[in-house]
Amino acid sequence: MKRAFSVNLSWVAVALVLAGGCAAVTPAPPTELPEVRPGYVAGYLEQNELPDSRALLPPPPAAKSAALAADEEAYRATRALRTTPRWELAAKDAELRFPRATEHFSCALGIPVSAEATPHLNMLLRRVRMDSSRSADRAKALYKRMRPFMVANDPICTPREASRFKADSYPSGHSSVGWAWALVLAEAEPDRADALFARGLAFGQSRVVCGVHWKSDVEAGRVMGAATVSRLHANPVFNAQLAEARKEIAAARAAGKKPALDCAAEARALALDR
Repeated sequence: MKRAFSVNLSWVAVALVLAGGCAAVTPAPPTELPEVRPGYVAGYLEQNELPDSRALLPPPPAAKSAALAADEEAYRATRALRTTPRWELAAKDAELRFPRATEHFSCALGIPVSAEATPHLNMLLRRVRMDSSRSADRAKALYKRMRPFMVANDPICTPREASRFKADSYPSGHSSVGWAWALVLAEAEPDRADALFARGLAFGQSRVVCGVHWKSDVEAGRVMGAATVSRLHANPVFNAQLAEARKEIAAARAAGKKPALDCAAEARALALDR
């Protein structure tokens, strides 16, 4: 609640409604925010409002466990995708910086997404991205799990990033982000919910395909994405931005706007991993 009223007034339109001598303040969500680092803006939640991944998640699979065997089998199965369009899509899904990240769910949503065409939807995705990613940090720091490519000494779908990865595989932050996006977008456009959920699942699976996360990392990431969205519903700025995003989606749909992407090619790539 505190964040909603600490936003700079240049980003906030305040409506005062007098009722019984009391003034109610309704914040309008910003469509622009300063970046906390290149490509990233702050989320809606304060640090103490984020779900605690250490409390919510069990430890990652233990050595010689059936769960670890399942992780290893899923990893081996996806190595066959290294020379396919699914591998290429996994590389694209790795990008969480905006504006490129607006493309990930555009086909599933069925409209183009951008800061210019859908400013509230764009900011909604940017801020949810930060909150859902941060929700995974505590368990990452606690468990320090080795990533699959580190164990197997295999290539990954984003080779230029290999040197920056560290032993913090569990849970998957990308998977948390992707599932949070899917949940929020399905609320904004319920008619596309099934397609959006499918894309959210595939977005997490891209991390296994890429070789940078285990199956159980991805599953745990989805738990944190869902927990984050639950917390977001108590934030008035998030709720106001979600309402504005719904209007933008409806307007784009009414105007017949379509994604400027090859959505058929995306669908074919996703089908390779089913």
